[in-house]
Amino acid sequence: MKLKKRILLGVNIDHIATVREARGTSYPDPVKAALDAEQAGADGITVHLREDRRHIQDRDIRVLREVMRTPMNFEMGVTEEMLSMAEEIRPENVCLVPETREELTTEGGLDVVAQEARLAAAIERLQNVGCEVSIFLDADEQQILAAKRVGATTIELHTGHYSESITPEDQEHQLRLIRQAAEFALKQGLTVNAGHGLHYHNVEPIAAIPGINELNIGHAIIAHALFVGFSSAVREMKEIITRAALRS
Repeated sequence: MKLKKRILLGVNIDHIATVREARGTSYPDPVKAALDAEQAGADGITVHLREDRRHIQDRDIRVLREVMRTPMNFEMGVTEEMLSMAEEIRPENVCLVPETREELTTEGGLDVVAQEARLAAAIERLQNVGCEVSIFLDADEQQILAAKRVGATTIELHTGHYSESITPEDQEHQLRLIRQAAEFALKQGLTVNAGHGLHYHNVEPIAAIPGINELNIGHAIIAHALFVGFSSAVREMKEIITRAALRS
């Protein structure tokens, strides 16, 4: 099967809001960041509305839904509050993620196997209002099969273990697991996205994996933007992943 080589970049703007919330001001504005990212070539915008509202706020989501020109990827824990919000705003894409108050950032994939009935019900509700649903997963074949059973059409492979690898050998091992998981998921008819911890120096091998549809990247872009500007940081990441995909 010949797979397309175009790869999409979803820009996560959560940490623009983190800076704003640190001082309780109205700036920097994540809505402006989203519009600037779109202008610079982002194919979509990712936002994670957390239970504790540590960065993105409800108003941000509602305003973004009105003004964005690219698809919104709404990351959310599987709670009644978030399901109701998604049913209200109807984002194009919803990504179900694990979430705990104690974590600094999402630490691993969702355990689908342990909660299939609950996830199937949530996914049905989301699909009924027109959302395409993905699940954030570790590179595990049993979790991928479970994601398909509960009705997800897309998975997002967790690249955190790859990104945090200390040695070249461990990084290569984690990359191999992601490649194998992507190939397996594609054979199940699922769309495959990836993200977490990717930055300008480690993203190319992931972008080069055949069949990867989209990479969701936030912290690295926002950090780089401190030195080169936000639009330039988005454009630079887009160019890197596009070149890598075309070479694969």
